[in-house]
Amino acid sequence: METIKRILVISRMMPYSRKTIKLGVSLARKYDAKLHILHLFSLPVDMMAVNAPGLFSSDEYLVYKNNQEEAKKQLDMIIKQETLEGFPINELVSDHDPVEEIEKVVCEEKIDLIIMSAHEEGRIEHALFGGENDTIVRRMPCSVLLVKNEPGPVEW
Repeated sequence: METIKRILVISRMMPYSRKTIKLGVSLARKYDAKLHILHLFSLPVDMMAVNAPGLFSSDEYLVYKNNQEEAKKQLDMIIKQETLEGFPINELVSDHDPVEEIEKVVCEEKIDLIIMSAHEEGRIEHALFGGENDTIVRRMPCSVLLVKNEPGPVEW
């Protein structure tokens, strides 16, 4: 078994990222590994320029943005608590192409394990991030752990 010394948790700054980050913290503590958290986000306002008429309502953009803001607050609390307890976490934030940004961090930080969510997305999330898990699993030079979240209906 390979030694896990550097872990990268992928956060989409949505509520389900909480479980993924907690698992990352737990594994990093268990293996005495360095933990990196990469927050990926995309502003719905930026998408409005390429939005096909009627594809997403303005309400969906507002809900998505509010969910991101609330999730970011929750994730900040988790991370702050861990760092106050003396556990170092390297936080990164990006609004660039997720696959390219993950690959860049993996190579620069010599990541041994990526931890990311294996959730079902809503319509906006699917448009922003859909299909990337397969690309990440196939393209990355390290192991990838997919974290299942509570099953529930997907709203389209």
